[in-house]
Amino acid sequence: MKRRALAILALAIAVTAAQAHAEPSAADRALAGEEFRRGVQAFYRGAFNDAILVFEKALSYIPGEPLILDWLGKAYYRSGIEGAALQQWQFAADAGYGSALLRSRIEVVRERRSIRPDFDEASRFVEAGQIPSRSGKTVLFRQPSSVLALPDGSFWVAAYGSNEIIRFDVNGVILSRARGPAGGLDRPLDLVPMGDGRMLVTEVAADRLSVLGADGSFIRSFGKKGRGNGELVGPQYAALDAAGNVYVTDYGNARVVVFDPEGAPLFTFGAKSAGFPGFTAPAGIAFLEDRLYVADSVKGSLHVFDTAGNYVETLLPEGTIPVSESIRVWNGYLLVACGNRVCMVDPHTGALFDAARLGNAPIRVTSAVPDANGNLILADYKGQTVQVLSRMGELAGGMFVQIERVNAEKFPKVLVEVRVEDRGRNPIVGLRAQNFHVTEEQRPVSGLALEGSAFLNDACDVTVLVDRSPESARYVAEINAAITEINAAMGGKGTLRIVSAGSVPVNEGAGPAGDRVFERAKLKSPVSSEWAFDLGLRLAVNDLVNAEKRRAVIFLSAGRMPETAFRRYGLNDLAAYLNNNGVLFSTVYLARGASLGELDYLARQTGGESCYLYRNEGIAPLVERARTAPNGSYLLSYTSVLPTDFGRAYLPVEVEAYVMKRSGRDETGYFAPLE
Repeated sequence: MKRRALAILALAIAVTAAQAHAEPSAADRALAGEEFRRGVQAFYRGAFNDAILVFEKALSYIPGEPLILDWLGKAYYRSGIEGAALQQWQFAADAGYGSALLRSRIEVVRERRSIRPDFDEASRFVEAGQIPSRSGKTVLFRQPSSVLALPDGSFWVAAYGSNEIIRFDVNGVILSRARGPAGGLDRPLDLVPMGDGRMLVTEVAADRLSVLGADGSFIRSFGKKGRGNGELVGPQYAALDAAGNVYVTDYGNARVVVFDPEGAPLFTFGAKSAGFPGFTAPAGIAFLEDRLYVADSVKGSLHVFDTAGNYVETLLPEGTIPVSESIRVWNGYLLVACGNRVCMVDPHTGALFDAARLGNAPIRVTSAVPDANGNLILADYKGQTVQVLSRMGELAGGMFVQIERVNAEKFPKVLVEVRVEDRGRNPIVGLRAQNFHVTEEQRPVSGLALEGSAFLNDACDVTVLVDRSPESARYVAEINAAITEINAAMGGKGTLRIVSAGSVPVNEGAGPAGDRVFERAKLKSPVSSEWAFDLGLRLAVNDLVNAEKRRAVIFLSAGRMPETAFRRYGLNDLAAYLNNNGVLFSTVYLARGASLGELDYLARQTGGESCYLYRNEGIAPLVERARTAPNGSYLLSYTSVLPTDFGRAYLPVEVEAYVMKRSGRDETGYFAPLE
C-alpha cells in the first residue's frame, strides 16, 4: 500500500513538472494576451499597482514570458519598488530577452541605488563636442572668453575678439547675437547672471560694466576709467553677493571694486595689509556661503574675504593655481579655469583635484561653467573654440531614455511621452526635434514632430501633504498660513491639492491655484499618534502621476516622526517613487529649529529643499524651485503605418535621443483602440 502511494505521488510530481515545462495552450495564450493588454493600458493610465496585479495574472497563464516580465519590471520601477523591478528584468534578461538595452537599464538602475563617492575616475570630464569659431571660410566668432549657462540648456558666450555675445542651443547652433550699446561692446571678457534674467558684462577696453536684458538687449552701463572709487583699469571677472552688489576684479589697479545693484560705487579693497600680501593680478572671483573667493592669476593663489572686503585667509598658497582665470560655484565646490585644465576646490579644506585635463595643445581656458545638463562648457580663448565636456561615465554609458506613456486614442496619430536623463538621474533639457529618432520595427516613422517640452512650461502642480500627528494640532494657524502662501506663490497656474497624513491618508481637496478656498484648510482627517507618513506620501504622489510635468509635494511637518512612519514603504522606496515619477519633495517645518534626517534626505534626493515656515524669504521659493527645476520630459507625435489587427496587435515603438556625442535609447509597445 505504501509503495502504491509513493508511486502515485511520484506520478503526480512528474505530471506537474511536465505541465510546468509544457507549451502554454492556445487558450492560455489568449487569456494572457488579454490580461497583458489590460496591464499595458493600466500602466499608461498611471495605475501602476493595478498594472502589477494584471501582469502577474498574465504570467500565471504563461509563466516566465519575457515580454510580460519586462513590463512587470517597468510597473514595479514606476511604483518605486526598484528591487522587484530589477529582479523581473533580470529574469527576462536570463531568458535571452532585451539584448544590450535591457542589460543597460539594469546597470543604470543598480548604479543609481549604490553609494558612489562625490568624485572618481568616472566623474572626470572629457570632450563630448566642440563648437569651432569658423564654418568653412565664415568666421562665426573670435576669442571666446566667458560662458553663461541658461536653465533651458542653451548658453551665452562672450566673444572678446568679435565684441559680441552669442547664444547657442544645446546642439551648438547659434540662436542669436547681441552687441550691447549703440557703440558696441568693447572687449567683453566676463558674463555673469544677475538673478532676474539680466546679464552683467565686463568690458576690458571700455573700463566699464554693462547690464543686458535676457535677450541680450542693452540696458545701461556703469564704471569708468581711473583709479578712484568706482573707477577701473581693465575690469576682469565679476560676482554678485546675496544683496545684488557687484564685485569686480580690477586688474590694472590690482584690487576689487564694489558697486551697489544700481551701479553706484561703494568701496574697494585688495591692498597690502596685515596678513595679506596684496594682489598682483586679481582674476577669478566667486561668492559661496557669504565668503568671497578671489584668485591671483600671477601668484597662483586663492584668497578669502568677507562681504565687507576684510581679509579672512589664504585658501590656496602661491603656485597652486597658476594662470587661473574665472571661478564658478558648482555643487558646493569652486570650479577654476586654469590654462589647460579645470580644477575643483573644496572651499572648506582647500583640497584640489582636476575635473578635466585638456592636454598640451595651445589652448587657454578662460571660463568653465556647468550647464543645465551636467556638462562643462569651456571658453578656449587661444584655441578659439567652445568645448562641451561630459563626465567620462556618462559619455561611455550614454543617456537614460524612458518611454513613459504612449497615447494612441487617435490612431494612426500616436503621442509618445519620453523622459531623457543622464545616468545620475539629472534631466537633459533643451532637446529639439532633431535630437530624436523614432522607429517602428526599426523603420523610421513618418510625420515626427516635437509637440512639447516640459522645461518650457511654467505651470506646476503642487500637493501639500499635512502632518496629522498629535503635535500638529498646535500648529493650525501655521498650517493655514503655509497653504495660503503656497497657493499665492503658484500665481494662478497649475492645480493645488491637499492630502492629510493621518492613520488613513485622506484627499482633502483639489482645485486651481489661486482659489480662495485654500485660504483656510478644513481638514477632515483626525489627528492620530499612528499617522502614516509613508501612505500619505504615496497618496500625494499618486495624484501627481497624471498631473503637469512640473510637480512637487510640500510636506508640512510638526518636526516629529512616529516609529511607524516607514512601516509599509522604506525610505529608499519612497525616494524612488518620487524620482521615478519626476516629483520634487520639500519639507516645511512648522516648529522653529526642527529638522528630521529622513525628510531632509528625501528633499536632497529629489531636488527639493527643507526650511522653516517663517524664515526671512518665506516658503514661496519652494514653489519657484519646482516651477524652474530642470525637466527632461518631451512629447513627440508621429503617424503609424502598422496594422492593428482591430486593436489586438501589440505595436512596437523605439525612441533614440542624442546630443553631441551622447545618446540613449528605449523601446516599448502599445495597443491601438479596439475596433
